[in-house]
Amino acid sequence: MTWTEIAGFVTGAVCVWLVVKRNIWNFPVGIANYAFFFILFIGSGLYADAGLQVVYTGLALYGWYSWLYGAEDHTALTVHNPTLPQFLACLAAVAIIAAGIQYGLHRFTDSTVAGWDAITTALSLVAQFMLSRKWIANWWLWIAADLIYIPLYAVKGLWLTSGLYVVFLAMCLIGLREWRAARQAAAQAPSPASDASSAASTAASPSR
Repeated sequence: MTWTEIAGFVTGAVCVWLVVKRNIWNFPVGIANYAFFFILFIGSGLYADAGLQVVYTGLALYGWYSWLYGAEDHTALTVHNPTLPQFLACLAAVAIIAAGIQYGLHRFTDSTVAGWDAITTALSLVAQFMLSRKWIANWWLWIAADLIYIPLYAVKGLWLTSGLYVVFLAMCLIGLREWRAARQAAAQAPSPASDASSAASTAASPSR
């Protein structure tokens, strides 16, 4: 167990919990987490996962901006679902990215887990993009990735990291439930326009 693994454990757990709570501070905490894991994965021969941390950093910066200004009129995003074409495009992206990464790992590295490393990397990349758009379906991809990461890191001897992903898996299930509840609550809440219309109607109605 190294200091980078411990630091990654702590910042990773905090980051995911902030995401579950839809707190925008997940992004700066996440960037710190990616730096720790980049160092850890390079030393463990998980090159695709190391490279993923660099891309994560870029996606975190995009997500940070998107959560603040990504909706219409540069307003904050709210939790919502992707359209069916958007979701299918994301699944296609997972397959294409995984195939490309696996080919690269086989050809240019000494990775002993190229296939699993590639699919988890692809799932995580696309899930992070979906998270940046506040799409509820991001949780399904994180759950799939975590179910692979847990035994993968255990095989590599990264027991603390493997345990962290057990925690991540539990948090993902909580996040899925909470984001769905937030979406449902937002859908049931009256819009400002309907409130204004109701108020105007009440004001125009004669008293009895």
